[in-house]
Amino acid sequence: MKPSLAAGATRTARITVDRDRTIGFMGEGVRIYSTPMLVQDLEETCRQLLLEHLDAGEDSVGTRVELDHLAATLAGMTAELKVSIVEVKGRAVTFEFEGSDGIDAICRGRHGRFVVDAANLATRLAAKAQKAGLA
Repeated sequence: MKPSLAAGATRTARITVDRDRTIGFMGEGVRIYSTPMLVQDLEETCRQLLLEHLDAGEDSVGTRVELDHLAATLAGMTAELKVSIVEVKGRAVTFEFEGSDGIDAICRGRHGRFVVDAANLATRLAAKAQKAGLA
């Protein structure tokens, strides 16, 4: 991890809510940003912010998400997701986030990520797959 990894760092992503990001279970007239896809987009935005401050071979994994999904965002709208690092404790990084679709505040919450050595993680997962009979 680089010394630049510190509270106060921010990143904003602008996501166009395409069909793949919407719910479909309520019919075509109710295609809105699904909560699972919102979480995925928030996680990826946090990960991209972290990558700016990590060394080669490091990455991160999500450990916790606390999300208030406040308003529906229609397919075709753009969501602006702003993430900020609020705490770094060793390899544990905590983010706060908020989102808007230009009309409504659509989300707020917190997300935790843990910085990992990618090669070590791959080795540990291969060993687990072996134990589970998946290798």
